[in-house]
Parts: sequence; C-alpha cells; structure tokens
Amino acid sequence: MMLASLGSGSKGNATLVRSEKTCILIDCGYSLLQFEKRLLNLAVSAQEINAVLVTHEHSDHGSGIAKLARKYAIPVWTTVGTACALALEDYQMISGGQEYLLGEDLKVQVVTVPHDAAEPVQFVFTQLTSGRRLGVLTDSGHITPHMIQAYNGLHGLLLEFNYDENMLQNGPYPPSLKRRISGQLGHLSNSQSVDLLQQIDTSELECLIAAHISEKNNSAAIVDELLQHKSERYVPVLASQQQGFEWIQV
Repeated sequence: MMLASLGSGSKGNATLVRSEKTCILIDCGYSLLQFEKRLLNLAVSAQEINAVLVTHEHSDHGSGIAKLARKYAIPVWTTVGTACALALEDYQMISGGQEYLLGEDLKVQVVTVPHDAAEPVQFVFTQLTSGRRLGVLTDSGHITPHMIQAYNGLHGLLLEFNYDENMLQNGPYPPSLKRRISGQLGHLSNSQSVDLLQQIDTSELECLIAAHISEKNNSAAIVDELLQHKSERYVPVLASQQQGFEWIQV
C-alpha cells in the first residue's frame, strides 16, 4: 500500500491511497484545473481513481469534489451530512463506525471525529492481501476513546499537526478564530497529536506523516524537532501545502 499528497493545509487538501488493484482519493479542496496539474506530479491519471472519499464539506477539503466526480465519472463515498452540505445528488453513503470494501483489495474503516462540520469522518485503510494498515486523521478538535481504538496498531499514519499553542495565541488571528481552532471541534495541536501517539499502540508504526500544518500558527521546523525527539524507529515526513509529498510505501 502507498500514499501520496497533492497538498495539505488550509488552502487545499487531497490525498491518494493506492494498493495493487485500487486507487482512492481522499478529499479534493482544489479547482479541477489545479487538481489535474498537481496530479501530473504524481504520475497518476484521474481515470485511475476508483473512488473519492470525502471527510467533510469545508472548502479546503470538498470544494472540488462535484466537478471532479462529474468529469471523470468517479464514485463519491461520504456521509449523508457531508453530501447534503456539498449538495451532492449522486453518492455512496458511508457511516461512522462501519467498514467498507473499496475495489478488490482495500477495506476502509470510517471513524467519526469531533469537528465543526455536518458529519465529519476520517479513515483507516487495510490492504487485504498484506494486512497492512494505514490511518488518516486530520480536522479533529480533540482525541476521543473510539479514535484511540481505531488508530491502534497501524503501520502508517498521516496525522494532523495543525498548530503550535504559543504561535496561535500570539498570532494575528482574531480571538473568535483562535477559539474555534483550539476548541473541542477545531483542529489538533502539536501537543494533542503527540498525546495521541503516546496513547495508541505504535509498536508496528513505520511511517508517520505530519499533515495539515498551519502556515501562520505553526512551522515545519517546530513539528520536525518535536517528532525527532519522540521516536528513533521512523523518520517523520512533513506534508506541505505547496507540494504535499510523493509516494510513500506503507
């Protein structure tokens, strides 16, 4: 199983998960033109994508879904709440706590998360042929017990490190936006994500990608230094807004 990112951050998100027989896109927060341009960098054509999974309706995750799906006839899988918020008429319904088979060799577990959206979810993938497990977790305001259970025992994890608490509180955002980001339905801070890593079983974790890093309330240097001190078993990868990251084997 492999994953790659077309970009990660508040200006747009799109992540690809690929197994031997299946290619899945998670979210599309880019215009169709921008998406196609970025996709070329990963040597993938849109015709190869078997399905689009949508986490929630916020524009940096869902703004490009409808046009992309319509042009390339790609099935969209999302919750009822997200579909209604995006005004999607044609979609496959998924629900938190359930598992679904995607293609011939990829299973996805849908994980309900606390975020200020209609019906937000995140995902854990299992490659059926190898048993390898990959988690994707962004856009969550805090860590819940069922999230800890869902993300136990992974081989790879793409995890949100959205903000540094000091940078957010001393930064340029108005108080209302600061409260939203740091609230129970906002985003995960650096320390919250580190806490998650300490609460889940990471004995099999070989690949950690720090994602959705705020350009104004965080820095790659802070996240990198933080993670370098937390593990000697894997070298963390940082997903950028401009380039995302190229294919990584899980």
